[in-house]
Amino acid sequence: MSAALPSDDLSPEPIAPIAQPASAPATVRAPLGVSPSIAAAMLSRIVVGLLAIVALLALVLCIVLWQKVSGMQEQLARQSADALMQAAEARALARQAQETVRDTAARLALTETRVGEVALQRSQLEDLMQSLSRSRDENLVVDIESAVRLALQQAEVTGNTEPLLAALKAGDLRITRAAQPRLAPLQRAMQRDADRIRSTASTDSGEALRKLDDLTRGVDDLPTVNAVAMRGAGANPWEAEPVPTDAPWWQRALLIARSEARSLLRVGRIERPESVLLAPDQIFFLRENLKLKLLNVRLALMSRQVDNARTELGTVSATLNRYFDPASRRTQAAATLVQQLQAQVKSTEPPRIDDTLAAIATAAAGR
Repeated sequence: MSAALPSDDLSPEPIAPIAQPASAPATVRAPLGVSPSIAAAMLSRIVVGLLAIVALLALVLCIVLWQKVSGMQEQLARQSADALMQAAEARALARQAQETVRDTAARLALTETRVGEVALQRSQLEDLMQSLSRSRDENLVVDIESAVRLALQQAEVTGNTEPLLAALKAGDLRITRAAQPRLAPLQRAMQRDADRIRSTASTDSGEALRKLDDLTRGVDDLPTVNAVAMRGAGANPWEAEPVPTDAPWWQRALLIARSEARSLLRVGRIERPESVLLAPDQIFFLRENLKLKLLNVRLALMSRQVDNARTELGTVSATLNRYFDPASRRTQAAATLVQQLQAQVKSTEPPRIDDTLAAIATAAAGR
């Protein structure tokens, strides 16, 4: 801030203002009674003092900042060292944890194995305890069921009902000896099944085997298609006519010539040439083959192979219709027997003991 000093010049001429540049500093006017040199020295001292104060403050600030930076560096170094130590400890703990996990898994597997063994031993012990704690009636029912089922399987495989009947009879005797009223329904069911099996076996198997025996015995007497001398129910149509003794000589000559001509040439209708052209030795083997097929039917019926029996009976029926005289009564009777056997085989069923099995299940349940 500048002030205009009074001038001693009293001239009335106005003083024109001098234009100063904008960058020029303002002129400090010295106070009254102070010389300008002293004022300038004082001003320079003040400026130097201010600068010294500012420099001192800057130095102090630098020292403070340097201390702070040094503290931060030390703190960062300590934190870095702590982090490295914690990382090493973490790696060590991770390795220990992995080893602990492996040990735990191995122990767990060993424990599971031991638990499985204990469970198996427990189940075996429970079965043993149950078998020991069964009463005499339960053991009797279990034994009868095992024997009956085994005999039933044997009967279904072999077709022989004797083992099944023996098992039912043995079970009946054991129940009678036990004298337990609770097992009376089982005893009655076994008796009913045994009676039904006996009646079915005697009716079906016996009759079928008897018919097969009749067929086998009658095979040799069955006339074949090419046995022309045996055709017809009456006289042989190819037989020579008798020559009357009282006929004239020329009539007897004509009859003899006619008979010779008829014996040399025969005219007839042949439906199946292969059947008529059979040689005598082939007819023998044909009959033997038919007997073998009937024997196969017998074996199939005895072994309860129903499908094989049906197949063989169909072959026997086709052989009778093809190679033997259908007009013969014996052939017709044999064909009738074969049809009866086929119908009987279709109705043949394996032995069943449903009443006995149901009674065994009821007795085992303790009802």
